[in-house]
Amino acid sequence: MKIYSWNVNGIRAVQKKALLEPFIKKHQPDVLCIQETKAQPDQVSDMFEELLPEYQQFWYSAEKKGYSGTAIFTKSEPENVIQGLPKEIKDKYNLIDEYGDTTAEGRVLTVEYEPFFVSTVYTPNAKDSLDRIPMRQQWDPAYLEYMQQLQKIKPVIFCGDFNVAHQEIDLARPKPNVEKKGFTAEERSGFGAMLESGFVDSLRQLHPDTPELYTWWSHFGGARDRNVGWRIDYVMLSETMTSILKSARIHPDVYGSDHCPVSVELNIEL
Repeated sequence: MKIYSWNVNGIRAVQKKALLEPFIKKHQPDVLCIQETKAQPDQVSDMFEELLPEYQQFWYSAEKKGYSGTAIFTKSEPENVIQGLPKEIKDKYNLIDEYGDTTAEGRVLTVEYEPFFVSTVYTPNAKDSLDRIPMRQQWDPAYLEYMQQLQKIKPVIFCGDFNVAHQEIDLARPKPNVEKKGFTAEERSGFGAMLESGFVDSLRQLHPDTPELYTWWSHFGGARDRNVGWRIDYVMLSETMTSILKSARIHPDVYGSDHCPVSVELNIEL
């Protein structure tokens, strides 16, 4: 079973470049988790039903049109689809700031299958000014608490754009980026808490010391051609699932966004 995650930075833009359908046809993900769709279902769902009839589509869009949003395309019908964070978690954490209400931005979408949950997340960006670090210090534990809740029921796979490079190996130029957005102590600690709670970074589980595995590149200075990038997209999973983890990969040859897809293959069928 193949699970892919991709921040498309606007699904209509990728489709306009005629790059989404060929990617799906070539890789044949069983589940495709998408972040930053920047689209409402009524703008795109009919088109993808025609182009990709083998997939069921589930969308969770931001209230603000053309912004944020997540989606999941799946070949197998899920038992349940859950949009957003649970009310008790939203009430517990302060997830609204001067930039907006993160709970109204379509940032979390979860599907339940018989053996496990799959959740996708588009984590708020800390901003160049780091003005959203206080939000990240609320968001990261809130999402982790949700994953821990789900794990009490059955194993969890959660993936997406976490907007943080965890270790120096996860970005091309760590030294000049210390304490800049995506590589602050607070953001790295938020990610580290997921590992400390028992969840596994699938790529580092299988490739612990492999450098230059990046998933996002700046548009400037030919960064992608030179592979001057960051690894900020992840597939995480419950520790109990490591025994069925067959592969974990990034796919830098897939274009269409400033991010590339990431994936895992599991020795299990739905």
